[in-house]
Amino acid sequence: MSTDRTDSIRTQALACRDAAQIVAELDTAAKRQLLLAMADALQAQSATVLEANAKDMHLAEAKGIQGALLDRLRLDPERVTAIAASLHEVANLPDPVGVVTRRETRPNGLSVERVRVPLGVIAMIYEARPNVTADAAALCLMAGNGVILRGGSEALHSNTAIAAALHTALQAHGVPAAALTLVTDPSRETMIELLQLTDIVDLAIPRGGEGLIRFVAEHARVPVIKHYKGVCHLYVDRAADIALALNLLVDGKASRPGVCNALETLLVHRDIATDFLPRAAAALGRRQVELRGCERTRMLLPTLKPADEADYAAEYLDLILAVRIVDDLESALAHIRRYGSDHTEVIATEDEDTARRFVRAIRSAVVMVNASSRFSDGGELGLGAEIGISTTRLHAYGPMGAEALTVERFVVRGAGQVRHPQSVVVQE
Repeated sequence: MSTDRTDSIRTQALACRDAAQIVAELDTAAKRQLLLAMADALQAQSATVLEANAKDMHLAEAKGIQGALLDRLRLDPERVTAIAASLHEVANLPDPVGVVTRRETRPNGLSVERVRVPLGVIAMIYEARPNVTADAAALCLMAGNGVILRGGSEALHSNTAIAAALHTALQAHGVPAAALTLVTDPSRETMIELLQLTDIVDLAIPRGGEGLIRFVAEHARVPVIKHYKGVCHLYVDRAADIALALNLLVDGKASRPGVCNALETLLVHRDIATDFLPRAAAALGRRQVELRGCERTRMLLPTLKPADEADYAAEYLDLILAVRIVDDLESALAHIRRYGSDHTEVIATEDEDTARRFVRAIRSAVVMVNASSRFSDGGELGLGAEIGISTTRLHAYGPMGAEALTVERFVVRGAGQVRHPQSVVVQE
Protein backbone atom coordinates (compact mmCIF):
# COMPACT_ATOMS: atom_id res chain seq x y z
CA MET A 1 0.00 0.00 0.00
CA SER A 2 1.33 3.41 -0.93
CA THR A 3 2.66 5.42 2.00
CA ASP A 4 1.38 8.60 0.37
CA ARG A 5 -2.12 7.14 0.11
CA THR A 6 -2.02 5.98 3.73
CA ASP A 7 -0.82 9.36 4.96
CA SER A 8 -3.50 11.13 2.91
CA ILE A 9 -6.49 9.20 4.23
CA ARG A 10 -5.19 9.37 7.78
CA THR A 11 -4.70 13.12 7.47
CA GLN A 12 -8.24 13.51 6.15
CA ALA A 13 -9.63 11.37 8.97
CA LEU A 14 -7.76 13.35 11.63
CA ALA A 15 -9.15 16.58 10.22
CA CYS A 16 -12.64 15.11 10.31
CA ARG A 17 -12.16 14.10 13.95
CA ASP A 18 -11.11 17.64 14.86
CA ALA A 19 -14.10 19.06 13.00
CA ALA A 20 -16.41 16.58 14.73
CA GLN A 21 -15.52 18.16 18.05
CA ILE A 22 -16.83 21.49 16.77
CA VAL A 23 -20.02 19.89 15.45
CA ALA A 24 -20.57 18.13 18.78
CA GLU A 25 -20.72 21.49 20.55
CA LEU A 26 -23.33 23.05 18.24
CA ASP A 27 -26.71 23.57 19.84
CA THR A 28 -29.95 22.40 18.28
CA ALA A 29 -30.79 25.72 16.66
CA ALA A 30 -27.36 25.99 15.04
CA LYS A 31 -27.57 22.47 13.63
CA ARG A 32 -31.03 23.11 12.22
CA GLN A 33 -29.93 26.32 10.55
CA LEU A 34 -26.94 24.50 9.10
CA LEU A 35 -29.04 21.69 7.61
CA LEU A 36 -31.57 24.10 6.15
CA ALA A 37 -28.73 26.06 4.56
CA MET A 38 -27.38 22.80 3.13
CA ALA A 39 -30.77 22.10 1.56
CA ASP A 40 -30.87 25.58 0.04
CA ALA A 41 -27.32 25.20 -1.30
CA LEU A 42 -28.17 21.89 -2.91
CA GLN A 43 -31.22 23.34 -4.63
CA ALA A 44 -29.25 26.39 -5.75
CA GLN A 45 -26.61 24.16 -7.33
CA SER A 46 -29.08 21.63 -8.72
CA ALA A 47 -28.06 22.25 -12.33
CA THR A 48 -24.40 21.58 -11.50
CA VAL A 49 -25.34 18.39 -9.66
CA LEU A 50 -27.46 17.14 -12.55
CA GLU A 51 -24.71 17.92 -15.04
CA ALA A 52 -22.25 15.90 -12.94
CA ASN A 53 -24.74 13.05 -12.65
CA ALA A 54 -25.17 12.99 -16.43
CA LYS A 55 -21.43 12.35 -16.72
CA ASP A 56 -21.68 9.47 -14.27
CA MET A 57 -24.67 8.02 -16.08
CA HIS A 58 -22.89 8.18 -19.43
CA LEU A 59 -19.78 6.47 -18.05
CA ALA A 60 -21.86 3.84 -16.21
CA GLU A 61 -23.83 2.94 -19.31
CA ALA A 62 -20.61 2.71 -21.32
CA LYS A 63 -19.30 0.21 -18.74
CA GLY A 64 -22.45 -1.88 -19.11
CA ILE A 65 -23.95 -1.00 -15.72
CA GLN A 66 -27.69 -1.52 -15.79
CA GLY A 67 -30.75 -2.47 -13.74
CA ALA A 68 -30.97 -1.60 -10.05
CA LEU A 69 -27.46 -0.15 -9.85
CA LEU A 70 -28.13 2.25 -12.71
CA ASP A 71 -31.47 3.28 -11.23
CA ARG A 72 -29.84 4.10 -7.89
CA LEU A 73 -27.24 6.21 -9.65
CA ARG A 74 -29.71 8.29 -11.66
CA LEU A 75 -30.69 11.78 -10.52
CA ASP A 76 -33.33 14.07 -12.01
CA PRO A 77 -34.83 17.37 -10.78
CA GLU A 78 -37.45 15.52 -8.72
CA ARG A 79 -34.86 13.35 -6.99
CA VAL A 80 -32.66 16.35 -6.19
CA THR A 81 -35.70 18.11 -4.76
CA ALA A 82 -36.44 14.98 -2.70
CA ILE A 83 -32.89 14.98 -1.35
CA ALA A 84 -33.26 18.61 -0.30
CA ALA A 85 -36.61 17.77 1.29
CA SER A 86 -34.90 15.04 3.32
CA LEU A 87 -32.44 17.61 4.64
CA HIS A 88 -35.40 19.73 5.75
CA GLU A 89 -36.98 16.72 7.46
CA VAL A 90 -33.81 15.87 9.34
CA ALA A 91 -33.41 19.52 10.38
CA ASN A 92 -36.86 19.42 11.95
CA LEU A 93 -36.35 16.17 13.84
CA PRO A 94 -35.86 16.17 17.61
CA ASP A 95 -32.19 16.61 18.46
CA PRO A 96 -30.97 13.33 20.00
CA VAL A 97 -27.84 14.86 21.53
CA GLY A 98 -28.13 15.61 25.23
CA VAL A 99 -31.39 13.70 25.69
CA VAL A 100 -31.59 12.13 29.14
CA THR A 101 -33.05 8.66 28.64
CA ARG A 102 -33.06 7.68 32.30
CA ARG A 103 -32.46 9.41 35.63
CA GLU A 104 -32.37 8.01 39.13
CA THR A 105 -31.02 8.89 42.55
CA ARG A 106 -29.00 6.20 44.29
CA PRO A 107 -29.35 5.51 48.05
CA ASN A 108 -26.08 7.38 48.65
CA GLY A 109 -27.50 10.51 47.02
CA LEU A 110 -25.72 10.21 43.66
CA SER A 111 -27.77 11.39 40.70
CA VAL A 112 -27.21 8.98 37.79
CA GLU A 113 -28.28 9.98 34.28
CA ARG A 114 -28.01 8.22 30.94
CA VAL A 115 -27.41 10.85 28.29
CA ARG A 116 -27.16 10.57 24.50
CA VAL A 117 -23.87 11.78 23.01
CA PRO A 118 -22.41 11.69 19.48
CA LEU A 119 -20.50 8.62 18.34
CA GLY A 120 -17.69 10.75 16.88
CA VAL A 121 -16.51 9.96 13.33
CA ILE A 122 -18.68 7.86 11.01
CA ALA A 123 -17.26 6.31 7.84
CA MET A 124 -19.90 5.79 5.14
CA ILE A 125 -18.96 3.31 2.40
CA TYR A 126 -21.51 3.25 -0.40
CA GLU A 127 -21.99 2.71 -4.12
CA ALA A 128 -24.13 4.26 -6.86
CA ARG A 129 -26.28 6.22 -4.41
CA PRO A 130 -25.49 9.94 -4.67
CA ASN A 131 -28.43 10.74 -2.37
CA VAL A 132 -26.49 9.05 0.44
CA THR A 133 -23.92 11.85 0.28
CA ALA A 134 -26.52 14.34 1.50
CA ASP A 135 -28.57 12.00 3.69
CA ALA A 136 -25.55 10.69 5.57
CA ALA A 137 -24.13 14.16 6.03
CA ALA A 138 -27.41 15.49 7.42
CA LEU A 139 -27.95 12.64 9.85
CA CYS A 140 -24.37 12.58 11.08
CA LEU A 141 -24.27 16.34 11.62
CA MET A 142 -27.66 16.39 13.36
CA ALA A 143 -26.29 13.75 15.74
CA GLY A 144 -23.17 15.85 16.37
CA ASN A 145 -20.76 13.66 14.38
CA GLY A 146 -18.24 14.12 11.64
CA VAL A 147 -18.63 11.95 8.55
CA ILE A 148 -16.18 10.50 6.06
CA LEU A 149 -17.93 9.63 2.80
CA ARG A 150 -16.40 7.10 0.46
CA GLY A 151 -18.72 6.60 -2.48
CA GLY A 152 -18.21 4.34 -5.47
CA SER A 153 -16.27 5.40 -8.55
CA GLU A 154 -19.46 5.19 -10.64
CA ALA A 155 -20.93 8.18 -8.73
CA LEU A 156 -17.76 10.21 -8.24
CA HIS A 157 -18.86 13.28 -10.25
CA SER A 158 -22.29 13.34 -8.58
CA ASN A 159 -20.92 12.90 -5.08
CA THR A 160 -18.30 15.59 -5.61
CA ALA A 161 -20.88 18.09 -6.84
CA ILE A 162 -23.25 17.38 -3.94
CA ALA A 163 -20.46 17.60 -1.37
CA ALA A 164 -19.28 20.89 -2.87
CA ALA A 165 -22.76 22.35 -2.52
CA LEU A 166 -23.01 21.21 1.10
CA HIS A 167 -19.56 22.59 1.88
CA THR A 168 -20.68 26.10 0.96
CA ALA A 169 -23.27 25.91 3.74
CA LEU A 170 -20.77 24.52 6.25
CA GLN A 171 -18.31 27.31 5.55
CA ALA A 172 -21.01 29.97 5.77
CA HIS A 173 -21.89 28.71 9.24
CA GLY A 174 -18.33 28.50 10.52
CA VAL A 175 -18.11 24.69 10.47
CA PRO A 176 -14.91 23.22 8.96
CA ALA A 177 -15.49 21.50 5.64
CA ALA A 178 -13.66 18.48 7.05
CA ALA A 179 -16.77 17.70 9.13
CA LEU A 180 -18.08 16.34 5.82
CA THR A 181 -15.06 14.70 4.21
CA LEU A 182 -15.52 13.16 0.77
CA VAL A 183 -12.85 10.63 -0.19
CA THR A 184 -12.27 11.07 -3.92
CA ASP A 185 -9.73 8.24 -4.25
CA PRO A 186 -11.94 5.28 -5.27
CA SER A 187 -9.25 2.63 -4.78
CA ARG A 188 -9.92 -0.34 -2.55
CA GLU A 189 -6.56 0.20 -0.88
CA THR A 190 -7.70 3.58 0.41
CA MET A 191 -10.99 2.12 1.62
CA ILE A 192 -9.17 -0.65 3.48
CA GLU A 193 -6.85 1.88 5.11
CA LEU A 194 -9.85 3.92 6.21
CA LEU A 195 -11.41 0.82 7.77
CA GLN A 196 -8.20 0.21 9.76
CA LEU A 197 -8.22 3.58 11.55
CA THR A 198 -9.40 2.29 14.92
CA ASP A 199 -7.97 5.32 16.73
CA ILE A 200 -10.01 7.76 14.63
CA VAL A 201 -13.10 6.13 13.09
CA ASP A 202 -15.78 5.12 15.56
CA LEU A 203 -18.17 3.28 13.23
CA ALA A 204 -18.31 2.18 9.59
CA ILE A 205 -21.60 1.83 7.73
CA PRO A 206 -21.48 0.15 4.31
CA ARG A 207 -24.46 0.69 2.04
CA GLY A 208 -24.76 -1.12 -1.25
CA GLY A 209 -24.72 -4.62 -2.65
CA GLU A 210 -23.94 -7.75 -0.68
CA GLY A 211 -20.45 -7.96 -2.17
CA LEU A 212 -19.51 -4.49 -0.93
CA ILE A 213 -20.89 -5.10 2.55
CA ARG A 214 -19.07 -8.41 2.91
CA PHE A 215 -15.84 -6.80 1.70
CA VAL A 216 -16.13 -4.06 4.32
CA ALA A 217 -16.98 -6.53 7.09
CA GLU A 218 -14.02 -8.75 6.19
CA HIS A 219 -11.45 -5.94 6.03
CA ALA A 220 -12.57 -3.60 8.81
CA ARG A 221 -10.98 -3.32 12.21
CA VAL A 222 -13.48 -0.64 13.26
CA PRO A 223 -17.05 -1.62 14.26
CA VAL A 224 -19.33 -2.20 11.25
CA ILE A 225 -23.11 -1.90 10.90
CA LYS A 226 -24.23 -4.48 8.34
CA HIS A 227 -27.16 -5.69 6.34
CA TYR A 228 -26.15 -8.06 3.59
CA LYS A 229 -29.37 -8.20 1.59
CA GLY A 230 -33.12 -7.77 1.77
CA VAL A 231 -34.95 -11.03 1.12
CA CYS A 232 -38.38 -9.71 2.11
CA HIS A 233 -41.49 -11.90 2.26
CA LEU A 234 -45.23 -11.28 2.08
CA TYR A 235 -47.28 -14.01 3.77
CA VAL A 236 -50.93 -13.99 2.68
CA ASP A 237 -52.82 -15.70 5.48
CA ARG A 238 -56.04 -17.67 5.10
CA ALA A 239 -57.82 -14.77 6.82
CA ALA A 240 -56.39 -12.10 4.52
CA ASP A 241 -58.47 -9.47 2.75
CA ILE A 242 -57.64 -10.38 -0.85
CA ALA A 243 -57.90 -6.87 -2.25
CA LEU A 244 -55.67 -5.55 0.54
CA ALA A 245 -53.13 -8.34 0.00
CA LEU A 246 -53.03 -7.67 -3.75
CA ASN A 247 -52.25 -4.01 -3.11
CA LEU A 248 -49.44 -4.94 -0.71
CA LEU A 249 -48.06 -7.38 -3.25
CA VAL A 250 -48.07 -5.03 -6.22
CA ASP A 251 -46.65 -2.09 -4.28
CA GLY A 252 -44.04 -4.25 -2.54
CA LYS A 253 -42.78 -5.91 -5.72
CA ALA A 254 -43.46 -3.63 -8.67
CA SER A 255 -43.25 -0.03 -7.42
CA ARG A 256 -39.44 -0.07 -7.31
CA PRO A 257 -37.98 -3.57 -7.50
CA GLY A 258 -34.33 -2.51 -7.25
CA VAL A 259 -34.41 -1.52 -3.57
CA CYS A 260 -33.76 -3.59 -0.46
CA ASN A 261 -37.31 -3.26 0.91
CA ALA A 262 -38.92 -4.70 -2.22
CA LEU A 263 -40.63 -8.08 -1.92
CA GLU A 264 -38.70 -11.08 -3.19
CA THR A 265 -40.94 -14.00 -2.10
CA LEU A 266 -44.70 -14.49 -1.80
CA LEU A 267 -46.02 -17.11 0.62
CA VAL A 268 -49.71 -18.02 0.34
CA HIS A 269 -51.82 -20.12 2.71
CA ARG A 270 -53.18 -23.16 0.86
CA ASP A 271 -56.78 -22.34 1.84
CA ILE A 272 -56.71 -19.05 -0.04
CA ALA A 273 -54.30 -19.95 -2.86
CA THR A 274 -56.94 -20.95 -5.45
CA ASP A 275 -58.68 -17.61 -5.12
CA PHE A 276 -55.64 -15.38 -4.57
CA LEU A 277 -52.88 -16.65 -6.85
CA PRO A 278 -54.60 -16.26 -10.25
CA ARG A 279 -55.52 -12.69 -9.37
CA ALA A 280 -52.00 -12.04 -8.10
CA ALA A 281 -50.46 -13.45 -11.29
CA ALA A 282 -52.72 -11.28 -13.44
CA ALA A 283 -51.94 -8.11 -11.45
CA LEU A 284 -48.19 -8.74 -11.53
CA GLY A 285 -48.26 -9.85 -15.16
CA ARG A 286 -49.63 -6.48 -16.15
CA ARG A 287 -46.50 -5.01 -14.60
CA GLN A 288 -44.10 -7.43 -16.33
CA VAL A 289 -43.22 -9.34 -13.14
CA GLU A 290 -41.86 -12.84 -13.77
CA LEU A 291 -43.12 -15.44 -11.28
CA ARG A 292 -41.27 -18.60 -10.25
CA GLY A 293 -43.33 -21.07 -8.26
CA CYS A 294 -43.23 -24.24 -6.22
CA GLU A 295 -44.87 -27.41 -7.55
CA ARG A 296 -48.22 -26.66 -5.92
CA THR A 297 -48.17 -23.11 -7.28
CA ARG A 298 -47.48 -24.40 -10.78
CA MET A 299 -50.48 -26.72 -10.58
CA LEU A 300 -52.61 -23.56 -10.33
CA LEU A 301 -50.42 -21.51 -12.68
CA PRO A 302 -48.81 -24.00 -15.08
CA THR A 303 -47.02 -21.37 -17.19
CA LEU A 304 -44.78 -20.34 -14.29
CA LYS A 305 -41.11 -21.24 -14.20
CA PRO A 306 -40.22 -23.65 -11.38
CA ALA A 307 -38.65 -22.13 -8.27
CA ASP A 308 -35.64 -23.82 -6.65
CA GLU A 309 -33.61 -23.26 -3.49
CA ALA A 310 -31.61 -20.47 -5.09
CA ASP A 311 -34.81 -18.60 -5.99
CA TYR A 312 -36.05 -18.60 -2.40
CA ALA A 313 -32.70 -17.30 -1.15
CA ALA A 314 -32.36 -14.67 -3.87
CA GLU A 315 -32.48 -10.91 -3.59
CA TYR A 316 -33.51 -10.35 -7.20
CA LEU A 317 -33.66 -6.54 -7.16
CA ASP A 318 -35.63 -7.03 -10.36
CA LEU A 319 -39.14 -7.78 -11.61
CA ILE A 320 -38.92 -11.41 -10.48
CA LEU A 321 -40.84 -12.98 -7.60
CA ALA A 322 -40.58 -16.43 -6.03
CA VAL A 323 -43.90 -17.98 -4.91
CA ARG A 324 -44.69 -20.82 -2.51
CA ILE A 325 -47.95 -22.24 -1.19
CA VAL A 326 -47.67 -23.13 2.51
CA ASP A 327 -49.91 -25.26 4.69
CA ASP A 328 -50.24 -22.84 7.58
CA LEU A 329 -48.65 -20.01 9.53
CA GLU A 330 -46.03 -22.29 11.05
CA SER A 331 -44.92 -23.40 7.59
CA ALA A 332 -44.64 -19.75 6.53
CA LEU A 333 -42.57 -18.94 9.61
CA ALA A 334 -40.30 -21.92 8.95
CA HIS A 335 -39.70 -20.73 5.39
CA ILE A 336 -38.87 -17.20 6.53
CA ARG A 337 -36.49 -18.47 9.22
CA ARG A 338 -34.66 -20.50 6.59
CA TYR A 339 -34.45 -17.97 3.78
CA GLY A 340 -35.06 -14.55 5.37
CA SER A 341 -32.36 -11.94 5.85
CA ASP A 342 -33.70 -10.24 9.01
CA HIS A 343 -34.70 -7.19 6.98
CA THR A 344 -38.49 -6.85 6.57
CA GLU A 345 -41.37 -9.35 6.70
CA VAL A 346 -45.05 -8.69 5.98
CA ILE A 347 -48.27 -10.49 6.86
CA ALA A 348 -51.68 -9.85 5.34
CA THR A 349 -54.39 -11.09 7.70
CA GLU A 350 -57.60 -10.01 9.41
CA ASP A 351 -56.98 -12.43 12.29
CA GLU A 352 -55.48 -10.56 15.26
CA ASP A 353 -54.21 -13.73 16.95
CA THR A 354 -52.37 -14.75 13.78
CA ALA A 355 -50.90 -11.27 13.43
CA ARG A 356 -49.66 -11.31 17.02
CA ARG A 357 -48.10 -14.74 16.56
CA PHE A 358 -46.36 -13.57 13.37
CA VAL A 359 -44.95 -10.46 15.09
CA ARG A 360 -43.70 -12.48 18.08
CA ALA A 361 -42.15 -15.22 15.98
CA ILE A 362 -40.38 -13.07 13.39
CA ARG A 363 -37.05 -11.63 14.49
CA SER A 364 -36.51 -9.32 11.52
CA ALA A 365 -35.65 -5.66 12.03
CA VAL A 366 -39.04 -4.55 10.65
CA VAL A 367 -42.32 -6.49 10.78
CA MET A 368 -45.38 -5.23 8.90
CA VAL A 369 -49.00 -6.17 9.53
CA ASN A 370 -51.26 -5.24 6.60
CA ALA A 371 -48.78 -2.64 5.34
CA SER A 372 -46.39 -2.59 2.39
CA SER A 373 -42.76 -3.61 2.78
CA ARG A 374 -41.89 -0.37 0.98
CA PHE A 375 -42.52 1.51 4.24
CA SER A 376 -39.39 -0.11 5.67
CA ASP A 377 -37.46 3.09 5.19
CA GLY A 378 -36.15 5.67 7.62
CA GLY A 379 -38.00 8.55 6.01
CA GLU A 380 -41.30 6.67 5.95
CA LEU A 381 -40.90 5.56 9.57
CA GLY A 382 -40.36 9.07 10.89
CA LEU A 383 -36.55 9.26 10.91
CA GLY A 384 -36.42 12.02 8.29
CA ALA A 385 -33.86 10.02 6.33
CA GLU A 386 -31.84 6.92 6.97
CA ILE A 387 -28.13 6.35 6.97
CA GLY A 388 -28.60 2.62 6.53
CA ILE A 389 -30.41 -0.43 7.82
CA SER A 390 -28.91 -2.63 10.50
CA THR A 391 -29.69 -6.33 10.72
CA THR A 392 -26.76 -7.02 13.04
CA ARG A 393 -28.33 -6.25 16.45
CA LEU A 394 -25.58 -3.98 17.65
CA HIS A 395 -26.65 -0.70 19.25
CA ALA A 396 -29.13 -0.17 16.38
CA TYR A 397 -31.54 -2.53 14.61
CA GLY A 398 -33.56 -1.65 11.53
CA PRO A 399 -33.55 1.69 9.68
CA MET A 400 -31.06 4.06 11.30
CA GLY A 401 -31.69 7.76 11.76
CA ALA A 402 -29.97 10.45 13.78
CA GLU A 403 -30.67 8.84 17.16
CA ALA A 404 -28.91 5.65 16.04
CA LEU A 405 -25.77 7.74 15.49
CA THR A 406 -25.56 8.50 19.19
CA VAL A 407 -24.84 6.34 22.22
CA GLU A 408 -25.79 6.57 25.85
CA ARG A 409 -23.21 7.45 28.46
CA PHE A 410 -23.52 7.87 32.21
CA VAL A 411 -23.39 11.32 33.79
CA VAL A 412 -23.09 11.18 37.58
CA ARG A 413 -23.59 14.15 39.88
CA GLY A 414 -22.69 14.07 43.51
CA ALA A 415 -21.92 16.19 46.57
CA GLY A 416 -18.53 14.74 47.47
CA GLN A 417 -19.54 11.10 47.92
CA VAL A 418 -16.70 8.57 48.02
CA ARG A 419 -17.09 4.81 47.71
CA HIS A 420 -14.69 3.90 50.54
CA PRO A 421 -14.89 6.67 53.15
CA GLN A 422 -12.80 4.69 55.62
CA SER A 423 -9.78 4.90 53.28
CA VAL A 424 -10.03 8.62 52.62
CA VAL A 425 -7.38 10.77 54.24
CA VAL A 426 -8.43 14.39 54.62
CA GLN A 427 -5.60 16.90 54.72
CA GLU A 428 -6.31 19.74 57.16
